[in-house]
Amino acid sequence: MAVSVFDLFKIGIGPSSSHTVGPMRAAYLFVTGLKKDGLLPYVHRVRSELYGSLGATGKGHGSDIGVLLGLMGEAPDTIDPDSIARRIDEVASSQSISLIHERSIPFSARLDIAFYRQALPEHPNGLKLIAFGADGEQLRVGTYLSVGGGFVVTAGADNAQVLTAAQQLPYRFESGAELLELCARNNISIAELMLANELVWRSEAQVCEGLLKIWDVMQDCVIRGCANEGNLPGPLGVKRRAHQLHQKLLACSATETDQSHAAMDWLNLFALAVNEENAGGGRVVTAPTNGAAGIIPAVLHYYIRFVPGASRQGVVEFLLTAAAIGILYKLNASISGAEVGCQGEVGVACSMAAAGLCAVMGGTVEQVENAAEIGMEHNLGLTCDPVGGRVQIPCIERNAMGSVKAVNAARMAMHGDGSHYVSLDSVIRTMMQTGADMKTKYKETSRGGLAVNIIEC
Repeated sequence: MAVSVFDLFKIGIGPSSSHTVGPMRAAYLFVTGLKKDGLLPYVHRVRSELYGSLGATGKGHGSDIGVLLGLMGEAPDTIDPDSIARRIDEVASSQSISLIHERSIPFSARLDIAFYRQALPEHPNGLKLIAFGADGEQLRVGTYLSVGGGFVVTAGADNAQVLTAAQQLPYRFESGAELLELCARNNISIAELMLANELVWRSEAQVCEGLLKIWDVMQDCVIRGCANEGNLPGPLGVKRRAHQLHQKLLACSATETDQSHAAMDWLNLFALAVNEENAGGGRVVTAPTNGAAGIIPAVLHYYIRFVPGASRQGVVEFLLTAAAIGILYKLNASISGAEVGCQGEVGVACSMAAAGLCAVMGGTVEQVENAAEIGMEHNLGLTCDPVGGRVQIPCIERNAMGSVKAVNAARMAMHGDGSHYVSLDSVIRTMMQTGADMKTKYKETSRGGLAVNIIEC
């Protein structure tokens, strides 16, 4: 299995990579497959069935909206977020949907989208799409698994077409130990190793251009998050805080001489801005998921604002390094909150960000691995318990806390020599084991933790 940096960092929409972006990609794959095989003209009805965590919290996460957009032929990285509400309203008012803008069929969200709490056997995030002909016969059934970070695989299939064969890579690694050994043997950094692997798919110029585009989208997201005011969608009435905090920090920067906590305040702002945009269904970058989308952008903004000598080339190094760490979690554990809890989202993002920051601050390969280990070690056991099934409480603040942990982990690693008792591989194994032991009600089902206890507060 080979994972690209652009698999981990994908431009999409909020509020969830697994619950919104994943179903959107699955529906797009399904309907384009119908067209490819000449079945589209014969489709008279499409039904979607969401299972497990998708069924339990799909309404709050916009899973139904993702399915509708995918059926209409929209992709997460190209759709205009401002057009989504209008498009969904048109489906509701007309009681019809245009499959990839080519075939209009009757459609009722109430009748044609079903939510089931029972999970499919392969993964907690599963969905089925069924196309029916004129006489009600099934033309095709597609079963998909949304495995975290916007990754979608076809249940029971050989997904080699989704993940390129690892044999093509010049530097194959499946563990932190292998990554360290390859860097030492070839006298290269983690970012240099990742760049060499990326050249299998695209040129160096394309890699740099693509990563800087990712960074530009992250910056735009922060700008929008700082500008937008009001309440987030949904019945919780959560008030956006980034705008007010931004105005306060700008005023403080101009008047106060004591700036001892300025870096932390700005770090919190950057994370809040991104995750408020995500919760509002705006344009974000999965990093590596939407639920944890604010941590890497926040730490990158910290790097640009507070680290001397910061540059756009440093941003590329940061993202390549962070991606290498993310790949280790993707290969050996999970980045799905429905599978391992929020340790697989905020914990992984914290670990990735800590590694990236340590690298651009001049850390050795050993220090980078140590930073990544610290970042996860102190997120072990973190539950995923979104109140009301929405990526708002505690998710938005949790990204701010994860960002602060990432910066601290990088700084702690930089003060050491890279040697430590708990390896990154050990902490990744522990995270996966902890996720397996975690009760289902604490894994993105909104049936435990804050999701139920907040009502009593």
